[in-house]
Amino acid sequence: MTGIRYVIEGGRPLAGTIRPAGNKNAALPIIAASLLTDRPVRLTNVPRIRDVEALVRLLRSLGAAADWSGPHTLDIHAREIQVVDLDAELCARIRASILLAGPLLARCGHVDLPPPGGDVIGRRRVDTHFLAFEQLGATVDSGDTYRFTAARLRGTDVFLDEPSVTATENALMAAVLAQGTTILRNAASEPHVQDLAHFLVALGARIDGIGTNTLTIQGAENLSGATYRIGPDHIEVGSLIGLAAVTGSDLRIAEAGVQHLRMIRMGFDRLGVECLVEGDDILVRPGQRLQIKPDLGGHVPKIEDQPWPAFPADLMSIAVVTATQCEGMVLIFEKMFESRLFFVDKLIAMGARIVLCDPHRVIVSGPTRLRGARLTSPDIRAGMALLIAAMCAEGRSIIDNADQIERGYENIDTRLNALGASIERIDTAVAPDRRQRSG
Repeated sequence: MTGIRYVIEGGRPLAGTIRPAGNKNAALPIIAASLLTDRPVRLTNVPRIRDVEALVRLLRSLGAAADWSGPHTLDIHAREIQVVDLDAELCARIRASILLAGPLLARCGHVDLPPPGGDVIGRRRVDTHFLAFEQLGATVDSGDTYRFTAARLRGTDVFLDEPSVTATENALMAAVLAQGTTILRNAASEPHVQDLAHFLVALGARIDGIGTNTLTIQGAENLSGATYRIGPDHIEVGSLIGLAAVTGSDLRIAEAGVQHLRMIRMGFDRLGVECLVEGDDILVRPGQRLQIKPDLGGHVPKIEDQPWPAFPADLMSIAVVTATQCEGMVLIFEKMFESRLFFVDKLIAMGARIVLCDPHRVIVSGPTRLRGARLTSPDIRAGMALLIAAMCAEGRSIIDNADQIERGYENIDTRLNALGASIERIDTAVAPDRRQRSG
């Protein structure tokens, strides 16, 4: 198997300070939204990950200038856009390619978009995007490619049939250049959606209701340029909390965006993980008992994902691994994706006591002593969960297809090694004695 492989020596507690990268799920729509203006845009705190690099290549294929002027600073200038056939292979690599639909439709009046790719975690419907565009006055045709056409989008009262994050982002980007007023109801309100909305406001868009599930957008004739800093990745923060807990680490997560972490902290608190808050930092101390808190009456508690501000779906894999090291029993109920929990067979092989009830529910009983194993990362979040499991396991583990982890976590091996981890990164596509890092 070619690609990136991690070799991990487990059982090493970490110590020190780490800063989360910029929010992947904010950076992607914000980069796409830079196509809405013909003026220069500078984005800072952009994560240098595979999904971002793929989207940058897609922007360049459209004629936009997109250059890194610093380690995490991206300059974009879409003075003119050449609406050509988008690279189907690049689109198939990342789910975020669908985020080009809203900006291109709004600015150019048409777009032919190959079907997007992304993690294999179950069916990820795109119907909500289509329905939103149709309500804004676009003609939609779905075949081998998705074709969207509109001479000029018109503001209207849009009700999304589900609070889809990417559909909300697409509708929001389309609406800022639509004629008149758009009311977007049943909208997603995750931190990355809020970040996109604040970026659009920085460009001159008029948006009310940011952070709620009803957004009111006054359409503009054109937008200006801006310099904008992307916020911290709350999913990475949650991943680091789980990692610190199960490895008995003494970790400070600096500039963590504490205002977005209340439900994440509540979820980990249910597992017995205490997180201290100092300003905008999160501290996880060693020596915690990690005892799962039963519901009233001694009933088995539940951690479940729901739309924001509930516990995020992208942290469910991390919650499963964390629970394997906690005393007690918990039900993990993943409501949104029917294939996300299938990675637990790998944890069971490592020694975890987990019952897969159905595609959406697992029961975890802990604590269990995990053993090193040969693993394969199936997607970004399960891959990070397996890395966490390997770091608290006894002995050596090997994770193949670690490319998936690097789609969402920037230089995670280097950053964790600086805190005391032992992760060797091997590019199996080149000679064994050579090391290569993408991005």
